[in-house]
Amino acid sequence: MTVKVPPLKCQGIKTRLAEWIKDHSALDDNGTWFEPFMGSGVVGFNVRPRRAVFADINPHIVNFYNAIKDGKITAGIVKEFLEHEGEILQTQGESYYYEVRERFNKDNNSLDLLFLNRACFNGVMRFNKKGFFNVPFGHKPQRFAKAYVTKIANQIKYVVQATSQYDWTFVCVDFRTIIPTAAQSDFIYCDPPYIGRHVDYFNSWGEQDEQELYELLSTTPAKFILSTWHSNRYRSNPAIEKYAYCFTILTREHFYHVGASESNRNPMLEAIVLNYNPLLPVEIEAEKQLALFEKPKEQYVVYSSPSTN
Repeated sequence: MTVKVPPLKCQGIKTRLAEWIKDHSALDDNGTWFEPFMGSGVVGFNVRPRRAVFADINPHIVNFYNAIKDGKITAGIVKEFLEHEGEILQTQGESYYYEVRERFNKDNNSLDLLFLNRACFNGVMRFNKKGFFNVPFGHKPQRFAKAYVTKIANQIKYVVQATSQYDWTFVCVDFRTIIPTAAQSDFIYCDPPYIGRHVDYFNSWGEQDEQELYELLSTTPAKFILSTWHSNRYRSNPAIEKYAYCFTILTREHFYHVGASESNRNPMLEAIVLNYNPLLPVEIEAEKQLALFEKPKEQYVVYSSPSTN
């Protein structure tokens, strides 16, 4: 599977885990895909469900994708815009980035959001308590090279094609509103913020939010997958413990980099929680059977099976 990268970047984006999550999803042909924490939308965009409701409490993300769906943003428009803005950025540098940032915080133009998202520091999506985008400049005046702009335009083109082919809706609502609308034939994919990480005005997340999400998922008639983290070398995630009593938990190790040194390559055990048993067959290649010292790429931890399945 070639993972399609979305045009907007968000912290915690599941690009490297999208195929794994897709392989374990179980959407009925007649059901609707619900994504209460859309963010970048990378998982749903790669699942490509016939019907989907993508929700987020960040209105700028929702407005951006609705502009694509409504034809106000196209690959051609993006290419022309970023080429023009990129030339000015290359000439004026940091000062122009902050000029666009101020312009966006005043007018909320979705094209400006795309520019800022790709020119800011580390592709972070962050807003202050006043709702203003406040990420600093990424210090790359030549960011919008021709090949890079073409790449972003192609990402826009993919979303344009998908929204014209499928029944996708983008709404700005809280998870407490969207999850109760899911029926038995539907599927919910949740990728909530992590407590204490990536916290800003739009995605602040605390223990009360975590508990309310757990209660909603525990009572939904729909199947669901919840993305979260399990542990790293320093600590484990206490929020996952309550799911261990009545749901299936699958884990997978992947690495992330902090800094330029290879010594900073740190393992993170990611987890997905399911309210059903995926029952996927495990195939082991002959030449791999002797490599007993290798850690499996995926670990299945089934604590108990839901009584409804």
